Amino acid sequence: MWKLSPLCFLLLCSSAALVSSQRSRRLWQTLTGKQPVVIARGGYSGVLPDSSFNAYALAAQLGMADSMVWCDVQLTKDGAGICFPDIRLENASDIDLLYPKGRKTYLVNSVSTPGWFSIDFTLKDLLPVNIKQRIYSRAPNFDASVNQIVSVEDLVSQIKPPGLWLSVPHDAFFTQHNHSIRDYIITASKRSIINCISSPEVGFLRSIASRFRTGPTKLIFQFLEPDQVEPTTNQTYASLLNNLTFIKTFSTGIIVPKKYIIPVDNLYLQQARTIVTDAHAAGLQVFAYNFANDAILPYNYSYDPVAEYLAFIDNSKFSVDGIISDFPMTASASIDCYSHMSKNDSAKAKVLAITNEGASGDYPGCTDKAYEKAVSDGADILDCPVQITSEGIPFCLGSINLRDRTTASQSSFTNRAADNPQLGIVKGIFTYNLTWTEISTLRPAIYNPYSNYSIFRNPKSKNDGNYMQLSDFLAYANTSAVSGVIISIENAAYLAANQSLGVTDVVLDTLSKVGLNKKIMIRSSDSAVLSKFKRSSDYELVYLIKDDVSDILNSTISEIKKFASSVVLTKESVYPTDKFFLSHDTTIVSKLQGFGLSVYVQLFQNEFLSQPWDFLSDPYLEVNSHVGYYSVNGVITDFPATVARYKRNRCLGYEKFPPYMLPVATGGLIALMSSQAMPPAEAPNPILTDESVIEPPLPPIRVPTNNTGSSSTASGPVAPNGQPTLVGNAILSGMSLLLAALVLC
Repeated sequence: MWKLSPLCFLLLCSSAALVSSQRSRRLWQTLTGKQPVVIARGGYSGVLPDSSFNAYALAAQLGMADSMVWCDVQLTKDGAGICFPDIRLENASDIDLLYPKGRKTYLVNSVSTPGWFSIDFTLKDLLPVNIKQRIYSRAPNFDASVNQIVSVEDLVSQIKPPGLWLSVPHDAFFTQHNHSIRDYIITASKRSIINCISSPEVGFLRSIASRFRTGPTKLIFQFLEPDQVEPTTNQTYASLLNNLTFIKTFSTGIIVPKKYIIPVDNLYLQQARTIVTDAHAAGLQVFAYNFANDAILPYNYSYDPVAEYLAFIDNSKFSVDGIISDFPMTASASIDCYSHMSKNDSAKAKVLAITNEGASGDYPGCTDKAYEKAVSDGADILDCPVQITSEGIPFCLGSINLRDRTTASQSSFTNRAADNPQLGIVKGIFTYNLTWTEISTLRPAIYNPYSNYSIFRNPKSKNDGNYMQLSDFLAYANTSAVSGVIISIENAAYLAANQSLGVTDVVLDTLSKVGLNKKIMIRSSDSAVLSKFKRSSDYELVYLIKDDVSDILNSTISEIKKFASSVVLTKESVYPTDKFFLSHDTTIVSKLQGFGLSVYVQLFQNEFLSQPWDFLSDPYLEVNSHVGYYSVNGVITDFPATVARYKRNRCLGYEKFPPYMLPVATGGLIALMSSQAMPPAEAPNPILTDESVIEPPLPPIRVPTNNTGSSSTASGPVAPNGQPTLVGNAILSGMSLLLAALVLC
C-alpha cells in the first residue's frame, strides 16, 4: 500500500550508513552523559503532512541511529490506535469533506469542542481519509498525495523507525467515552518496543507506572503552558514545575516548551532558567519541544536554526537530554556535526565565505559593526560595494540610492529626491548628489528583505554603526583575519557620462595608495569595468551575472575569460525552481569551471523564506548542496557565521557522510506530489550569449548636463544598483503560500 521509493530522491545516496566508530567521544551535560536524542514530532512534519506515512519514513531515513519518531495516539471507535496530531481530525485531514455529517461536540478538557473525533469512526472508516498540511506557512502540495492515517501498528511494522515515542495527550477524554488508552498502550508494549510514553496528564502516567517500572520504556511527563490546569491534580503546570520530587514518583523525565528553559521577550533571549539543572538534580531527564526551522526565531540566533539547537545542547551550563523537532535532520546535524566546535577548528570544506555588505543579517550593511561581526564570524572575503559622493569620495554602501540603506527618507535630503530612468529608480536620493559630510549625518538602516512577511532583522541594532570610506575599509581589512576583499563597482558608465565621476579611477587610486597585502577581487556586471582593471592591475576579476540563466554558450564563456577569471551566478541559475521546488539539474557550474573560471553563488540568507522547499528550511543544507553537489568555489552571504560554521563541521571529515550531511538531489519533493499538485513548469531561464556580456568601453568623464541625472541621454545600466537577488519576483511569487499568518490551524 505504501511507496517509499520517491523518498530516496530527496538526498543523494541516502543509503549511506552512520558509522558510529567515526564519532569522537564527547562529554555531554545531559543526565546520563550521553549525547541528546532527536525526536521527530509527527515524522518530518516540517515539510510533509504531520503524522503521514511519508513524513515518518523521511524522518527515519534522515535521523541519527538513536533517533525516535513521535506519535500522538488517538483511539478509534473500534479501539485501534492511530497517529494523529490533533484530537479534532478536521484540523489535519479531509475527513470533513468525506463525512460532512460526522461533526459532533464533546467536552475536551472541560471545554465544549465541536469537530470530527476519532471515537466516532472505525479504523476502516478512516482508510479513505487523507492527512493534509495543517500549518498555513508550509507547502500544501503534498495534500493530494496518498497520505492515509497511519496506525501505530503500521508505523512499527512498515516504517521500522529506530525508536518509538508514543504521546498520549488526551487520556481523560477517551476515558470519558469508555475507551482505555491505558489498556491499548500496555497491549502495544507487548508487541513492540516503545522507547518513551509521554502525557500531560498525571493520572494516566501514574496508572501505568507500575507496568513500566522496569524494562526499556521510559515514562515522561509533559508540561503544557504555565497557566494551563493539569486535569488530575487541578494544579497549573507552573505550580507542578515547583514539585519535581512529585513528578519523579511516576516519571523518569519531563518535556517542557523551549521557552521554559530560555525565555524570550520581544524576540530577544532572556537569561536561561535553571530548570534543566534542577531536573537533573532530581534525577529527571529534560526534553525540549517547539523546535521548527520555519518559525520566526529570536534575533540572537540570526535566523540560524543550528544556533538555536546549540543553545540548548552545547553551552557551558547544561544540555537538554532530547530535542523534539519538526525538522529532525537539522537537529541531528546540530548534535553530531556542529556541537563542541571551536572557531579555531580547521576548515573541512574548500569554499570561500564571501560577505554581502559584511554581516548584513545582523547589522546595517557596510557599517563598521557589520564588518567587525563578519570578521569575528569567520568570513574569508569582506566585500565593499563602492558608491561615490558628489566630490568623488568612494565609500561602501549596498545601493546608489540612499533610501535603501540609510535614514535618508527621514532627513532633510528628501527635497533632493529625483527620478532616474536610466538606473530604474523612482524618487531616489542619490549618493552622487551628496557630499561625504552630508552622508555622514545620516544613520545606517538595516535592510529587511522579508519585511512584507513581518520578518525583521535585529531591530535593536537597526541603526547601529558607521559607514566607511573605501580607504578606511581597506585599512581595516588589512589588519583583520580575512584573506581578502572584493570590491564591487556598478553604474560606472552612467557616473562617468552623467556625473563626471570616474569611480574606476578612484578605486584604482585608493587601492594603490593603501597597499593592501590581501587578496583583491574586483566584481562588476559591466565587462568594460573589468577590462579597465585588467589593463591596470593583476587583481582577481569577477564577472557578475545578475540575471537567472539556464546556460552559457561556449563562445560567451570565451568572451568572459578575456576580462574575468571568476563568475558570480544567482542561486536560481544553479538550482532552478518551479514555484520554489527544485526542478532539474544544471551543468552551468561545471561548464564554467571546465573553462578555468571560479564560480561564486549569491545570495545566501538564513531566513527560511529565502530557501526553496527542498532545502528543508535549513541554510546549512542549502550551502552543503551547492558545495557538495555542484562544487561551487564560494558563497556570498548576509550571514557569514553560518557558512564559516558549515566549513568547520566535523561530519565533513567522516569517511562516510551521515544522511544529514548529504546534498539534496533535485526533484525529490516533486516526486512525492500527485500530478495535479505539482507546480507548473516555469519558462526556462534565458541562455547567456555573447551580446549579453560585451559592453562598450567606459565613456570619458564629462560634465553632466543635469545633476539629478533625470534627463541624461547616455547609455548605462537599466537595473537599480544594490538590489539583493532574493527579493526578485521569482522568489516572492514562489512564496505566495506564506500570505497567511505563521500559525497553526
